[in-house]
Amino acid sequence: MPIVTLQDLPGLVGSEIGVSDWITVDQERINAFADITEDHQFIHIDPERARNETPFGGTIAHGFLTLSLLSALAANVAIAIDGVVMGINYGFERVRFLTPVPAGGRIRGRFSLSEAVDKGDGRWMLRYGVSIEIEGVEKPALAAEWLTMQMVGS
Repeated sequence: MPIVTLQDLPGLVGSEIGVSDWITVDQERINAFADITEDHQFIHIDPERARNETPFGGTIAHGFLTLSLLSALAANVAIAIDGVVMGINYGFERVRFLTPVPAGGRIRGRFSLSEAVDKGDGRWMLRYGVSIEIEGVEKPALAAEWLTMQMVGS
């Protein structure tokens, strides 16, 4: 994770920050997500039925599972501001699920810094353009504008 100073932020706006390592989205992870969210639709948890009754050729990850992996994907590539006490999710301006992630597929995140706004009192809002890529697939799984709030200590 690149550590930057507040003075560095303006120069990073508009640039790609990094590309994460790959994460495998296997059936076990999909099943666990189905259990925790109580979303047991067959397209996620029944490989045979999904193979026979959907155009996907098998089970697919929940879109919200893919979205929830953003934090893990960002862990080594998102900006860390020198002196940050904590960072929190601030929300999303836009999220689009473009291509289903097949069970067993590998995904990675591509992150660009779109905006860095001083909100006062040591708070900085960072806006990331995020694309989650699926290994071997041209169209991304997900595209989003992700907002984080960074709390910088004095």
